[in-house]
Amino acid sequence: MIEAGIALVALVLLAPGMLLAALFVWLDSPGPVFFRQRRMGRQGREFTLYKFRSMNTAKGCGACITVVGDKRITPVGAFLRRYKIDELPQFWNVLRGDMGLVGPRPKLPHHEALHLDCRPGITGVATLAFHKEEEFLSGIPAEELEGFYAIFVKPAKANIDLEYMRTATFASDLKVIVRTALSCVFGPDESLAGPAEIIARYASGRTTPAKIMSMSAHRSILENKLKTAALNPEL
Repeated sequence: MIEAGIALVALVLLAPGMLLAALFVWLDSPGPVFFRQRRMGRQGREFTLYKFRSMNTAKGCGACITVVGDKRITPVGAFLRRYKIDELPQFWNVLRGDMGLVGPRPKLPHHEALHLDCRPGITGVATLAFHKEEEFLSGIPAEELEGFYAIFVKPAKANIDLEYMRTATFASDLKVIVRTALSCVFGPDESLAGPAEIIARYASGRTTPAKIMSMSAHRSILENKLKTAALNPEL
């Protein structure tokens, strides 16, 4: 009830800005103002997630994993994504009870590595940890992107979220919200570890940041990991 109340207040206070964002999206490129997509929620229940559309609908999906320089992103969409304005419609999801303010980010059903006992959130610790995800993934060859995400990024995010959910408190949730707000306004904290270091930390010694950052290493790592991923879901 508290989160729903906060979401209602946020929607009312942010309404003028959201209307302006909607207008710019409508003027920027043809297509709907809102992006709708089915995501995995609590206890395996799917729901429709809402965002302001930030991509050109005429350019197709491609790998369906967004990277920096993605040609599908519109000029207005790049601005909205930079300041996370595209995520504001998700306060409606919170009001509906599909999401909370803090929790694992709701993922596509085939990318969800967790059976969530809590509601997914607008922000979370994995979201903050992977604040440079799109920039990092832009260095992965397009043909390896889906495999790399499934083998390295998805398990790391799942482990981070699991660790947080075991110890989450109101105070820790409030801290995540404040850090997210500061990141949106002032940019991410550059002192935090990057995706390569985070992935290596959760790879149980199987790889290193240097290997992850090496494009030549990606191919050999992926070939080996793809053979064993089905046998060990923790990889």
